[in-house]
Amino acid sequence: MDIPVPAIVFDQVVKNFGALQVLKGISGHVNSGEVVAIIGSSGCGKSTLLRCFNRLETINSGQLLVNGIDLSHPALAPKQLRQLRANVGMVFQQFNLFPHMTVLENLTLAPRKVLGQSDKESTRLGRFYLDKVGLLPKAEAYPDQLSGGQKQRVAIARSLCMKPKIMLFDEPTSALDPELVGEVLAVMQQLAEEGMTMVVVTHEMQFAREVADRVLFLNQGQVEEEGPARQVLDHPQSDRLRAFLSRMSFARA
Repeated sequence: MDIPVPAIVFDQVVKNFGALQVLKGISGHVNSGEVVAIIGSSGCGKSTLLRCFNRLETINSGQLLVNGIDLSHPALAPKQLRQLRANVGMVFQQFNLFPHMTVLENLTLAPRKVLGQSDKESTRLGRFYLDKVGLLPKAEAYPDQLSGGQKQRVAIARSLCMKPKIMLFDEPTSALDPELVGEVLAVMQQLAEEGMTMVVVTHEMQFAREVADRVLFLNQGQVEEEGPARQVLDHPQSDRLRAFLSRMSFARA
């Protein structure tokens, strides 16, 4: 039986910002169809690692393969970069919606410009994914008419319109009021249940425990501990992870 090729492989990846080394020879992988949560204190390198996965940051050394595309070298052919960006969706802390466009127009822009979809097809897909995140009635609304949770759900739908193979989430609930967090996490859980490959940087420990297959705990630019989500979160082995979790409040089922 063939062994599936991981969607993401990173081996001894180093990332520097000037004299500051943020990722210090970090290694790991993400299998296709897997949900991996990356946790750790602010400044540990988790968002930087995520941004390397879709080439928003270039690595200084090591090997990084995403969907079979080698991101290890500074030079990347424009065709490969377009292929990478089409196959890897990203949802940020901030929603980054165009305020002068309706919700549906925000969703259809990239599929038309990047994928060459017709207006009819991009509109059909846009409405499909808006319905998927429960916001089809808001198709003609403008971003400033939405709550923060609704804006983030639109941002997720916008990424899905590109039909990505991998979804990256960089603390997608950190800018939301507490009462709006659940609606975004529910959409993400639905995607996970449907088999989407996902890498999620998060401080939502309960979400990580219930939805993620594996957890990577980063500390000072290195993987301090990793393994099945419930094992790592319920039975931490390292002192640093125990200290980190003691500062986080989440109810264990």
